[in-house]
Amino acid sequence: MHIDVNNAFLSWTAIELLNKGYKYDIRNSYAVIGGDPKKRTGIVLAKSTPAKKMGVVTGETLYSAKKKCPSLRSYPSNYHFYSEMSKKFINIIKKYTPDLEQMSIDECFIDYTPVKKLYGDELEFAKKIQKEIYDTLGFTVNIGIANNKLCAKMASDFSKPNKIHTCYDYEVKEKLWPLPIGDLFGIGKKTSEKLITLGIKTIGDLAKTDVVFLSKYFKNMASDMVNKANGIDNSIVDSTDYEQKGIGNEITLDHDVTNKDELYSYLLALSEHVSARLRSSNKYASVVVVVLKDKYFKRKSHQKKIVNATNNTKEIYNLAKTILDEMYPIEAVRLIGLRLDNLSLTYNHQVSLFEDISDNESNRELDKVLDNLKLKYGDKIVKKASLIDRKIGKGGDK
Repeated sequence: MHIDVNNAFLSWTAIELLNKGYKYDIRNSYAVIGGDPKKRTGIVLAKSTPAKKMGVVTGETLYSAKKKCPSLRSYPSNYHFYSEMSKKFINIIKKYTPDLEQMSIDECFIDYTPVKKLYGDELEFAKKIQKEIYDTLGFTVNIGIANNKLCAKMASDFSKPNKIHTCYDYEVKEKLWPLPIGDLFGIGKKTSEKLITLGIKTIGDLAKTDVVFLSKYFKNMASDMVNKANGIDNSIVDSTDYEQKGIGNEITLDHDVTNKDELYSYLLALSEHVSARLRSSNKYASVVVVVLKDKYFKRKSHQKKIVNATNNTKEIYNLAKTILDEMYPIEAVRLIGLRLDNLSLTYNHQVSLFEDISDNESNRELDKVLDNLKLKYGDKIVKKASLIDRKIGKGGDK
């Protein structure tokens, strides 16, 4: 099953406001979640159904949205409250099965097969979960049921809100094949545009396409694309704790940035922040990911694997700089993020013949001293000279 919160940010903000005494539910009004329209953060992050009907779309500026819908009201996001609601949402489902994979703050997969004998028919169980989440937390979810994760994900998106859909293996031709090719999970906008130019307009068209022909245009991706179109997916539900999978933070910049040195300074701020969180949880990262979003809202990321898992600020920062260098040339940047993945509780260092061990040890000791000072006196007590005037807010795991 794939369980997905309907319009999570707007729903959760609505609940927060109702808890504070609001007289009406903003889900039923012309409402969006966004930032200050006078600043660069004035972007639509989520929209109500009435606002959607007026043509408001996610990602556009609040200025543009209000031209379409003069009565539109914007409400700020509250990621701390969202995180609390997410944990409550996941904890309800965890009561019934440990086989749960959290995909993001508002969605998860569960493997129902091992507990089916306990709880019975999957449709009845889905109704039970749906009702319990609404009665307990006040928001609705969509649930997709299938023989694998891909089809469950597709099923949960068929129609919304507060719906339960199935897409069993024998329903793939009926329910998946007629859909536009762009609706297939994992097929991005550019890929779908290219497929359409090849005469592949629906998921069914792709399912019946010869892999050898497709390989000329998509190389190794071709076989996987055809499998997806046929509803084939062998991935398992990974029940590794979502919070252990990665730690990340992002900064929305108050102006477009093209200067690499300026982006370096933001990366240093991010490196200090996420590495401190990593050390506080006694974990080490094996992968560093840099995320950029340009002025056209196009998001791109690039990652590198670390030879020796680390939680050292200097090592993480140096690798992040290398990744950023490899991403150039880029459009003007409006958001930059840093993520640490493949976390572990162990530190096994393979020493190089040319490595200065004392320097590594000094870096680790410096990190400990800075962490202790900040813990005792606050984040502003000490920072590297290059971080002066670089502000970063606390962010949740992404």
